[in-house]
Amino acid sequence: MQTSDENKSLRLVGSSGAGKRKTQHDDAQQSTPGADAYYQHVEYYAQRMRDSSQAGDGIDALETALADSYDQRHGNDLYHAQEQLRLAEQRIESLKFELEQLREQVHTDPMTGAFNRRGLNTVYLREAARADRNENALCAVAVDLDDFSRINYQYGYQFGDAVLMHFARMARASLRPSDVVARYGGEEFIILLLDITPASAGWVMQRLRTNFSKKPLLDMDGHPVTVTFSAGIALRRFHENQNSLFERAYEALYLAKRSGKDAMRVAADSDKL
Repeated sequence: MQTSDENKSLRLVGSSGAGKRKTQHDDAQQSTPGADAYYQHVEYYAQRMRDSSQAGDGIDALETALADSYDQRHGNDLYHAQEQLRLAEQRIESLKFELEQLREQVHTDPMTGAFNRRGLNTVYLREAARADRNENALCAVAVDLDDFSRINYQYGYQFGDAVLMHFARMARASLRPSDVVARYGGEEFIILLLDITPASAGWVMQRLRTNFSKKPLLDMDGHPVTVTFSAGIALRRFHENQNSLFERAYEALYLAKRSGKDAMRVAADSDKL
C-alpha cells in the first residue's frame, strides 16, 4: 500500500508562477535538477516494486507516474530536460513489463505453462462473475491422468514430466482460446469451458482425448507409450462458488475412475451427455 508521501514523490510539481520573474537562464538551471530528481524517484520506486511481493498492485501506480511524466513533458519548467524525461518514461515502461512478467510467473505452472491454482482462482472469479451477469453456462472438468504413478515408476520421472507437458499442449490445441487449462496438482488438471452445455463439453473432451491419443510419446527405445485420462464434468449453478463446483466435478471424476478409467462422467445434477 502506498503512503501519501510515496505518491507525492512520484509527482513533479510545476512552478506556481509566484515570486520574482525568472530569466531564461534561471529556468534552464532549475529544470534539469527537477528532471534528475524525477528520474531518481523512478529508480527508487522501481527498486521498491522489485522487492514487493504484490506485483500487480504497482502497475496502476506506474500508469499514474507515466501520465505525470507526459503532462510535465510539455511544461515550460522542464522544457530543457526532454532527454531526462524520455529516459524516465522508458524506465517506467520497462518496469511495467517486468511486473507483468512477474505476475504471469506467479499465476503459471512453470513446467506445463498452464495456470496454477492461484491463476485458476483469479480466472474463476472473473469468469463466474461474467457467467452470472450474462446468464451464461460454465462447465468445470476435473481431469486425472490414469496410472500416472506407474508411468513414473516404469519410464522415469523425466518421462512423466514430458507426459504432463504433452497433455497441457494438446489441451490448449484442442480447446478454444477462451477456455482455461490449469494444473491443479500432480497429474490433475482443471479445465473451464465457457458458454457451453455439459453435452457440448463432452464432445470437446472427446476431441481432446482423440488428439492426446493420436500423438503418443515415445519411450527410450522409440516405442509409443499409451497414456489415457479420466474426466468429470460439472455444470456450474448460478452464483455457485469455486469449491462447490470443483467438488462436484471431482465426484464425477471418481465415478469415471471406478468405472475402469479412460472414461468421462457428468455430475448427477448436470444435464446428461
